[in-house]
Amino acid sequence: MKKKKTFDMLNGSIWNKLILFALPLAASSILQQLFNAADVAVVGSFAGSGALAAVGANGPIINLLVNSFVGLSVGANVVIASFIGQNDEKRTSLAAHTSVTMSVIIGIVLLFVGFFFARPILELMSTPEDIINLAEIYLKIYFLGVPFVMLYNFAAAILRSKGDTQRPLIALFIGGVINVILNLFFVVVLHMSVEGVAIGTVISNVFSSMMLLYWLMHETDALRIDLKQLKINDRILKRIAKIGVPAGLQGMVFSISNVCIQSSLNALGSDAIAASSAALNYEYFAYYILSSFAQAAVTFIGQNYSAKKYDRCKKITLQSFLLGGVTTMVACMLFVIFDHFFISFFTSDVSVASLAYTRMKIILPFQFLNMSIEVFSSVMRGVGYSSVPAGICVAGICGVRLAYLYTIYPSIASYDNLLIIYPISWFVTVVALALVYFIHVRPKVYAHQAAN
Repeated sequence: MKKKKTFDMLNGSIWNKLILFALPLAASSILQQLFNAADVAVVGSFAGSGALAAVGANGPIINLLVNSFVGLSVGANVVIASFIGQNDEKRTSLAAHTSVTMSVIIGIVLLFVGFFFARPILELMSTPEDIINLAEIYLKIYFLGVPFVMLYNFAAAILRSKGDTQRPLIALFIGGVINVILNLFFVVVLHMSVEGVAIGTVISNVFSSMMLLYWLMHETDALRIDLKQLKINDRILKRIAKIGVPAGLQGMVFSISNVCIQSSLNALGSDAIAASSAALNYEYFAYYILSSFAQAAVTFIGQNYSAKKYDRCKKITLQSFLLGGVTTMVACMLFVIFDHFFISFFTSDVSVASLAYTRMKIILPFQFLNMSIEVFSSVMRGVGYSSVPAGICVAGICGVRLAYLYTIYPSIASYDNLLIIYPISWFVTVVALALVYFIHVRPKVYAHQAAN
């Protein structure tokens, strides 16, 4: 298989290659969040706190509907990486074409669900009456572009399976610049509100996804996409689903619990919603840093495990934890120390800013727990145990949060008491994942190593 824009994951030093893989990946995600933050900043600065709250109220809904299926792209990444590790060009090509076809089908389904059920979903979440109309407008327009969001994520997963994290970054950067320019034009020049940033987001997603598709169509290796050959291979689909569905379920669990938390947050008023919308940007930044090393781990382990290099899998796991932990904590410390500076980009309202500072101080110091969840989950997916972390996260994340929200929280309802459920649920989940990994999963991996 001809190598292009990639590097050898199977031999040589690990830590520097993890960094080379993860940094563009983190930069892509952070860049995407910066451009999303630009939406929030433009709306908050030029359209008011009501529009800011309307955009923020949609975040958990979008994450629930989109991230539930983006998890399938994780399955595509692992499966394609394993075929590359086996040097199987035929199945690599079949998996790439199946992945692109899946992305189109999923995107179209989500478009119709999100567009036609926007209002009922917002009402179900107890979205305040003073922002629900704006929130509905934003959500409907956003979902018109969801097919392109799906295409971008699956196309990026295909490229990353061979170590190419640079071109997804380039495509995202160009799309993001277009997004910011259009946001300013629609909102500042044309005096539009949430519909302006939503339209800008859709157009930018079209550009980013089309760039990746173009590159895939002009690849010179087994990942080259021929539009005439787009179809779903049943056997490949089952392999992708075996890993991707549990990964998607895990993402869905996080999103469902966040939707429930958002409903409780909505009851606290527009200021609390706007504050969380502003502070949440920095939680996303931290998450994207930590998840980049988790995604690096699943790709590296996927190739090495298929190539029967089990000792390297152990080293990849350890180094992913160390690199992810250090970078995540440094970023979170900076966000907390300079919280006034960072929140000033999104709001000048004193009461909103004060609530935003509170959220940052409660949640960001514990993001290392979230990092551990992601790395443990990715390592287990890479060796074929995708359903294990999904099941644990269902209980540890969704179960703990829902139990707290509907039993303890109503009697102590407040902004602070709502937010503490995040670190509590992370801690419970990390403990469970660690026990399962060290007692059940790792011994089996080492058993393979001993047998070989």
